[in-house]
Amino acid sequence: MYFKCAVVLTILIHGAWSATEQLKFPETFMFGAASAAYQIEGAWNVSDKSLSIWDKLLHDRPELVVDHTNGDVACDSYHLWRRDIEMLQELGLNMYRFSISWPRLLPTGFSNYVSEDGKNYYNNLIDGLLEKGIQPLVTIYHFDLPQSLQDLGGWANPLITDWFADYANVVFSLYGDRVKYWVTINEPMGLCDGGYGQFSAPYFNDTYVGQNLCNKNTMIAHAKAYRIYDELYRDKYHGKLSLSTLFFWFKPVEPEDQEVTDLTIDLWAGRYTHPIFSKEGGWPRKLEQLLNENAKKQGYHYRLPPFTPEEIELVRGTYDYYALNHYTTRLVRRAKPREKAGSWFFDGSPELNVIFDKDPRWRTTGIDWFAFYSEGLREQLHWLNTTYDIKEIVITENGIPTLDDGLVDILRLDYYKEYLEQILLAINDGINVTGYAAWTLMDNFEWMSGYFSKFGLYAVDFTHPNRTRTPKESARYYSQVTRTRMVHPVVDETELNYVK
Repeated sequence: MYFKCAVVLTILIHGAWSATEQLKFPETFMFGAASAAYQIEGAWNVSDKSLSIWDKLLHDRPELVVDHTNGDVACDSYHLWRRDIEMLQELGLNMYRFSISWPRLLPTGFSNYVSEDGKNYYNNLIDGLLEKGIQPLVTIYHFDLPQSLQDLGGWANPLITDWFADYANVVFSLYGDRVKYWVTINEPMGLCDGGYGQFSAPYFNDTYVGQNLCNKNTMIAHAKAYRIYDELYRDKYHGKLSLSTLFFWFKPVEPEDQEVTDLTIDLWAGRYTHPIFSKEGGWPRKLEQLLNENAKKQGYHYRLPPFTPEEIELVRGTYDYYALNHYTTRLVRRAKPREKAGSWFFDGSPELNVIFDKDPRWRTTGIDWFAFYSEGLREQLHWLNTTYDIKEIVITENGIPTLDDGLVDILRLDYYKEYLEQILLAINDGINVTGYAAWTLMDNFEWMSGYFSKFGLYAVDFTHPNRTRTPKESARYYSQVTRTRMVHPVVDETELNYVK
């Protein structure tokens, strides 16, 4: 069954025409959507796939997830990948960011054994995308470590840098002839601060040691994978690699909060961008000094494990573009006397003694930490452009979480409209943003939020064995943007495209 897209009416009701009305995205701009293996694939024990850390954690402790669910079936994209490609076509996309499941491709965790079924699944997906003119942007690691490697210490064990490099080498050898954009590791902050701060698998409470061993090891692992691509594959396949960074934008509440806001930016992004993108390499100096002072008060030698000169050189410059995951903006202020600083990104940072807030004028959702201030994305793009020598930026995730708002998701539609407008303005400013991936293609398993939190352009019926996908109004709007290349598409009623 087909439905007409009610874009013109929606724009007239919910948005005002702006200065971007006559601006268009470049013809080379990549419009996409994003997903991650554990969140959509399901098939957790199909064929010879082994346990991931998320399989293990949520089978043992289902109470950790808001609705006591897991990703055992999720969207069942392992079986329904053809429908996923069809949805991408309906949206008019020319790029799809997805991730490869390490335990599906390498069931032992090591490169001694490659799963034939796992290999074929991703071959079929990549070939199916290319047949429809959709560029695959492949994430090599998106949080689903093989449990067998976690049993050996996981991301706190420095040997994982070689284990990951071997895994990446297998991935490059299998798919490098067709994949031109790569993300090595998704959001090291979520991986390390979440995994060792009881927000995600492996769900440890080790924010002083394990978390920071993980921080350094992700940098080394990324760099080793990049150097392998440089040495063995770049001349043949001419691909581009980066590491994606979860980077909320931060603004000071008052001018006197600017210094601590800069430290907050370093805590969130600098730990994972400064070693790679800066001219000097290594940790951000002011942040490293502050964290190490905190560590010494607790009897530790340091908080962030130092890089050797050789490691600094190994990591520095290992990028071809900047992969940005942007969702929201937070206001930053110092905690007042006897006021407790928040924990991780929800409330603030005890390490910096800061509290996060949101401007009461910003629109909010049912998710307490989220508000949207679309200008923050443009400000952030300008900051990246002036801080680092970056030739290209791809926004690898951008989206809004809501509670179940049904198919008429006007808040999400407005969010995409406002944020795409800011990207278009940034491009007009001269910033080379070449692609955009909406998070996410469809409602999926959202980690500790389970299926309670919705990000999708398509709704999924998780009670139906076929996991029926149905487009929301935001999908209809996005399909018009991708086809007209305008944020405020002017569409003749007789020329409307259709979304299934």
